[in-house]
Amino acid sequence: MPVLPVRKGGVSLLIEIFLLRSGGSDRQTLVRSTGDRFYFRILGSGGVGKSALTVQFVQGIFVEKYDPTIEDSYRKQVEVDGQQCMLEILDTAGTEQFTAMRDLYMKNGQGFVLVYSITAQSTFNDLQDLREQILRVKDMDKVPMVLVGNKCDLEDERVVGKDQGSNLAHQFGCTFLETSAKAKINVNDIFYDLVKQINEISPQGKPKGNHRKRICALL
Repeated sequence: MPVLPVRKGGVSLLIEIFLLRSGGSDRQTLVRSTGDRFYFRILGSGGVGKSALTVQFVQGIFVEKYDPTIEDSYRKQVEVDGQQCMLEILDTAGTEQFTAMRDLYMKNGQGFVLVYSITAQSTFNDLQDLREQILRVKDMDKVPMVLVGNKCDLEDERVVGKDQGSNLAHQFGCTFLETSAKAKINVNDIFYDLVKQINEISPQGKPKGNHRKRICALL
């Protein structure tokens, strides 16, 4: 199946701004109604392995050197439960100086991957605020989401227990996976699970009964 990595850097920020100004929610609804295109956002603190997970999934290789991301976009066509799906994956910045860009990323995303490292407690602690930001930007009480504890191959360096991740996922009401981009553990499951979550949503691309406000604006 075709794999189409796309590195856009700052250019795609302009694209996201255009989509936001031109009515990103309408675009999302239109694309989702075709049933084969999905927009994912990979979020988390710097150094947790967001890029490594994405590149492992898309290209099947492990990128060991940490190079802080501003923004990289990837495409990959996969089959999930007999459905041909084109996944549009945005690997976002984890560093503080780029946090202002997150609203733009989140606005047009359908599914979200929240990543922390099992070797760094602070990256786990950051996710509560990140999830709240997603819900605020999307104006929803719940969105398709997977909580990911990455670097599970580094068991000797673990500081975040698996039960902590499981409990937080229960609190979020989302799927929880421990992964390793290096050992290719549970990497594909992240993205396939998000497709399945989105397919459980109504055809208009909005969760049933989960909107906070402005419900009439999405009808």
